[in-house]
Amino acid sequence: MLKKIVFLILVCCTARLFAQNSDALIRKVDDHYNHLKSLRAHYTEHYAGMGMDRTESGTLLLKKPGRMRWNYDKPVGKVFVLDGKYAWFYTPGDAQAQRIPAKQLDDLRSPLRFLLGHTQLKKELDQLTVSPEGAGFKISGVPKGMEQRVKLLTLGVTAAGTIERMRLEEIGGAITEFTFTGIEENVPVKNEDFVFRPPAGVNVVNGLPPI
Repeated sequence: MLKKIVFLILVCCTARLFAQNSDALIRKVDDHYNHLKSLRAHYTEHYAGMGMDRTESGTLLLKKPGRMRWNYDKPVGKVFVLDGKYAWFYTPGDAQAQRIPAKQLDDLRSPLRFLLGHTQLKKELDQLTVSPEGAGFKISGVPKGMEQRVKLLTLGVTAAGTIERMRLEEIGGAITEFTFTGIEENVPVKNEDFVFRPPAGVNVVNGLPPI
């Protein structure tokens, strides 16, 4: 009986300690990005699903409040811009560029939008869990407002609180993974960097973002 009591006490203490550590790790990520003004990084995006398997890459630029730009170098010219009010999508060769109000955005890159405001992971993700992964840890949960599309979002985070990976598992089974390298924080960025200008002859239409 005494052994069982001791065992239960150890289990309870371990669970409490892990919960405290998890809260501390989440706060570290929150604090890290709440002090961030801007960010530039190279990204690699891999998508597998709906009969497709593709890898793309480019440069990501973020600026608070609410600005984001994904410039693709593979394929060259593809772009996704969030200017604070609208999201813009364009793929080279298309006759049209798409525009959608930022508040209606349901794009797989949109979970990173929480980095553009006041970061509070506990409020952004439901079913939040934290677990160790290599020298860092991973945070998993379901992004609020995307429950009908995203089954699970997993962030790979360094011990310093920097997000280096993002994996989205969709309800239908498709998986999108982003890896970020060469991360530069608080770099000089202008609002003009987030202005989308359609190429000559390309019309802008209101619509839903592509996959």
